[in-house]
Amino acid sequence: MDSVVHFEVPTRDLNRAKKFYEAVFNWQLQDIPEMNYTIARTTEVDSNQMPLKSGAINGGMVKDDPVVGTVIVMDVQNIDDSIEKIKANGGTMLMEKTTVGDMGLYARAKDTEGNIIGVWQALKK
Repeated sequence: MDSVVHFEVPTRDLNRAKKFYEAVFNWQLQDIPEMNYTIARTTEVDSNQMPLKSGAINGGMVKDDPVVGTVIVMDVQNIDDSIEKIKANGGTMLMEKTTVGDMGLYARAKDTEGNIIGVWQALKK
């Protein structure tokens, strides 16, 4: 079973969104300028940046992302197999597989209901 391991919140005004989520939910937000991305920690993490609490997930914020709505990301064993399953079952790829630093491989798709989902394969555990 592939688990939800990440989420992405698209923003029109990143600073406004950051103020909102910090004030309302006390999230810890960290800008990664070289990736045009903000990490959103919703729970405490260990030295490998993994959630300490079972079942908790962290995510991120992206400015001016063309996606409408929040994206959930599933951890998969083999991203190529998952991409083929998405296509074979009526989904469409929106972003082909890309490498994210030395952390993992990521792709986005639209499911059969029009929802945007992500698939993630970690490169190191």
